[in-house]
Amino acid sequence: MRLAEHSYRTVTSVRGPLVFLDRVFAARLGEQVCIEAPDGRQLGGEVLKIDQQRVLVQVFGDTHGLDTDLTRVSFSDAVMRVPLSAACLGRVFDGSFVPRDDLPMYIPESWQPMLGVPINPVARAHPVEFIETGFSTLDGLNTLVKGQKLPIFSCAGLPARDLTEQLLRQARLPDGGPFVLVFVALGLTHFEYQFYRQALEQMQGDFVAFVNLADEPVVERLLAPRLGLTLAEDLAFNRGMDVLVVITDMTNYCDALREIATAREDLPGRRGYPGHMYSDLASLYERAGRIHDRPGSVTMLPILTMPEDDITHPIPDLTGYITEGQIVLSRELQQKGIFPPIDVLPSLSRLMQHGIGEGYTRKDHRELANRLYRSYAKGRDLRRLEAVVGREGMLAEDQRMLDFSDRFELEFVHQGESRRAIGETLDLAAKLLGEFKLENS
Repeated sequence: MRLAEHSYRTVTSVRGPLVFLDRVFAARLGEQVCIEAPDGRQLGGEVLKIDQQRVLVQVFGDTHGLDTDLTRVSFSDAVMRVPLSAACLGRVFDGSFVPRDDLPMYIPESWQPMLGVPINPVARAHPVEFIETGFSTLDGLNTLVKGQKLPIFSCAGLPARDLTEQLLRQARLPDGGPFVLVFVALGLTHFEYQFYRQALEQMQGDFVAFVNLADEPVVERLLAPRLGLTLAEDLAFNRGMDVLVVITDMTNYCDALREIATAREDLPGRRGYPGHMYSDLASLYERAGRIHDRPGSVTMLPILTMPEDDITHPIPDLTGYITEGQIVLSRELQQKGIFPPIDVLPSLSRLMQHGIGEGYTRKDHRELANRLYRSYAKGRDLRRLEAVVGREGMLAEDQRMLDFSDRFELEFVHQGESRRAIGETLDLAAKLLGEFKLENS
């Protein structure tokens, strides 16, 4: 800690989670501060912006009660660091790394800066080998590969929460290797927290969770993903584990980013979101990956709700630029009672070919996936013709394709709460194609 002379009572204003100070010397970006409120409370904070002798501090907690006369701010000359240890497994924390499971804080083995260190592009290994999620539409047609970042685009009212909960329970490596889930939940209601908590209790300790509730400080929604990713990097690259990071909901993260930017009086960009949102999201997503000659990987599944069902909205739009594909949930499939309501046609995993085939899944995986896509796309296209002329006015071949599309949705896409191994998924694909005599062409 710095000496006492580096404490200040020069607060000029308090705006939401931000505190402005004047006449501050030798501060640095990212530096940790201790804020002592007039009532004796102590809060943490971080230097967010420096303009000559004026400093902007982001407060980790409730700023209620802070004033411009008696509030004292002390600077630590240290950046925020994350306590690392294998003892983090099976634990649940809040967005400030305070235990939420009523257990004492573990003793750290080491400390690492929260922002992490970018992976050297030369040291990056190409994502290979797939992660089995238990969903046919993902494992069979949009395979998730170790080291990939693959977002899930949902809409308001769709069962993204149920999909996430099932992912937490089902995801694993097909060979049963060391596998850990890092779950980051942002802006949850208390009901949602209890829902996810039940799922975490079934996972036997192979997880770490960071949960920020809707009534907790908005700044924790910016901290929690970085805390989770720093732990994930340690588990992956220092301890040789394959780590899947699931973050929900990135829309709450971006809304928190906009709220902070508005309080800072930053120049707004598209739809009021800050102009630096692209680089901010990239600083999270690009922490996924693999490193040459090191075991372990960090794979990311960010889940976001598209505002107004608009895939061109800045949040899904920018996310799509940074990540390697997208999984799109469909309102139409949801209305048919299909779960998970994943629309396979706009969905895409750009790295799928690196995690499937002989030695990974099965030799015929690519061929089966291509045939399913082609046949289902043709059947979906024929539905528009059916709406005009009716099924009776269509050729027998076209009616067969319509029947295949219906069966594909009801039997392959829809699986309810059941889990399918990759072998079951590929066998089901071959069975469907064989019944309708859809040859590879």
